[in-house]
Amino acid sequence: MRAGIQNVIRDEPVAAAAIAVALGGMAAILGAWFFQYVLGYAPCPLCLQQRVPYYVVIPLAVLVAAGALAKWPRQLLAAGLAGIALAMLYNAGLGVYHAGVEWKWWAGPQECAALSNLGSGGNLLERAQSARIVRCDEAAWHFLGLSLAGYNVLISLVLAAVAAAGARAAQPYGSSSVSQ
Repeated sequence: MRAGIQNVIRDEPVAAAAIAVALGGMAAILGAWFFQYVLGYAPCPLCLQQRVPYYVVIPLAVLVAAGALAKWPRQLLAAGLAGIALAMLYNAGLGVYHAGVEWKWWAGPQECAALSNLGSGGNLLERAQSARIVRCDEAAWHFLGLSLAGYNVLISLVLAAVAAAGARAAQPYGSSSVSQ
């Protein structure tokens, strides 16, 4: 098994990059769900927005990995990995924005206070008054000086770099503009 993985990494760096992005993205989402569902940290609207690129990138990375192993055209694989890199760079920017809101460097969006599910019917005012508000400008958790938004920036940048390296490896041979 180990030799098979080493062969994929050595012989097909495009598939390896896509698999690494898919696994890294899954680990990030599973971590977010762990904080939400196991530890009880409710996500704010910006937290939820930062999950969307992962929901797009993970299946795209799996598709690129399968395409690389099936020998799809290298230009298509490069485009897929470039799209993944751009999505993760966007997510890193969103994470920087969210971290800046948490550090009070700038204001967050107006809708950056989420009410828990109020249900329907009955005494809506009473439920709204007792609802838990999750604010984007208050980090619920820190480790080594970074909030989850800060860690999302780091993870997104690493995944963008891996995808960009895979896109570079997917370039058709001889397409370099560097003269020899």
